[in-house]
Amino acid sequence: MFTGIIEHIVKVNKLYYYKKKLFIEFYNPFYNKIRLGQSISHNGICLTVYNIFSYNYLVSVSEETICCTNIRFLKRKDLVNLERSLLINSRIDGHLVKGHVDTTANVFKIVKLNGSWLFYFKCKNILKYVIKKGSITVNGISLTIVSFEKYIFSVSIIPYTYINTNLHFLKVGNVVNIEFDIIGKYIEKFLKK
Repeated sequence: MFTGIIEHIVKVNKLYYYKKKLFIEFYNPFYNKIRLGQSISHNGICLTVYNIFSYNYLVSVSEETICCTNIRFLKRKDLVNLERSLLINSRIDGHLVKGHVDTTANVFKIVKLNGSWLFYFKCKNILKYVIKKGSITVNGISLTIVSFEKYIFSVSIIPYTYINTNLHFLKVGNVVNIEFDIIGKYIEKFLKK
């Protein structure tokens, strides 16, 4: 479980396949604060620490994760948002995020305003999961929905979030990971019964 508040942005050091399994190596900004088997959010994807080297750590990626997330587009030197898992005694500054990506979306439009930005994303089947001022996770970042219509939603980005996440590297057409608010998904399940 995570909060959607990004701790670090790091570059992908290496990607490789071994015995048909994808491994990704990242620079380790957490130093001795992580351990084998720990969960870390990478652009909103919960991945388990597989190995730790002096300044890097390694994760393995399942076939399901490759199919359902933007990890299939990841390249060496790409920047990734990182967040360690939530401690029970922590403040939740964002919202509860599971790290289980629901779908991907494309950057549709970026509008620079006076001191902030509006990011528009195009995503199928969003209407049942979003409400105005509701929470959504984009590349692991806890954000608030400003507006939405059939396939497009927007979020407002303040300078701190813009500078301290990989949002400032996004361009129109880029693919991002989306996790809808867990409350909406549970409500949908109960209503179907």
